Amino acid sequence: MSKNARKKILVADDAEVFRELGSNFLARLGTVLTASTGSEAIEIARREQPAAIIADFDMPDMCGDNLCRAIKADRDLHRTPVLLVTSGRCAEDHARAVRAQADDVLTKPLNRIQLGLSVSRLLSEERHLALTRVPLEDDVRVRLVRSNACSWGVMRDVSRGGIFVESYGKLPIDTEIDLDFRLPNTSKALRPTAQVMWAGLHPKSRASGMGLRFLALDRSSTHQIDSFVHEFTSPRSGKLAATAVAS
Repeated sequence: MSKNARKKILVADDAEVFRELGSNFLARLGTVLTASTGSEAIEIARREQPAAIIADFDMPDMCGDNLCRAIKADRDLHRTPVLLVTSGRCAEDHARAVRAQADDVLTKPLNRIQLGLSVSRLLSEERHLALTRVPLEDDVRVRLVRSNACSWGVMRDVSRGGIFVESYGKLPIDTEIDLDFRLPNTSKALRPTAQVMWAGLHPKSRASGMGLRFLALDRSSTHQIDSFVHEFTSPRSGKLAATAVAS
C-alpha cells in the first residue's frame, strides 16, 4: 500500500451527492472520512487527525473560510492542509478563502483530475512547493484597489494561484491591486484582484518584478486559468511548464 493510501482525507459538504463524489474521486489516495457540517468537520478532525481537509465554502452552520480559520487556529490541527471549494458565484469567495489561509482553492464544477492533483500535492511532503507555473509574456494593467492610479507591466508566468509581473515600480508586500490581462487565444479579459506576496527577480528570466497571488476571482476566470495551465502542462501537449517561487 502506498504512503498516501494510508492517510485520512476529510471531506466536508452539506450536500450528500458531493460527499459521495468526493469520496469516490479520492478513495485511491487514502481513507475518506465525511462530515455534513463545519462543526462536525472540526469534531472529526480533532478525533481523527486527517492528513488533509477538503471543505465546501457554503455550508449552513459555518462558511468554509471560518472553518479554515478554526483549523488553522487549533493547536493540534494548524498544520493540516485545507482545500476550500467555492461555487464561483461570487468572486470575493475566492478572496475570502485565500485570506483564511486555505492551502488551495478550487471552483465548482470540480474537475476530477484537478481535484486529484490538488489533494495529492497536499498529501505529499512537498505540499508547500509552488504551484506549476506556465511561461507567458504579455502586457498586464496594474491598478491599486480603490485608486485611479494604474500602470502597465509584463506578465512572465501564470499559475492557478497567481502571476509574476515584471515592473520597474515595486509595491509593498500585501498591497492589493486590480489586474487586467488576457490569456493566449482568448478574447475576454481577466480582471481579478491580487495581493503582492514577494518582490525580486524572476527565477527564470531574472527580470525584476512582483509575485502576485490571486484574490477575488470569478468562476469563468478560474476555469480559463485552470484550463490554460492544464493544457500547457498536459503530457500530450509536449510542452514543459516552469516552476517558480510560490505567489
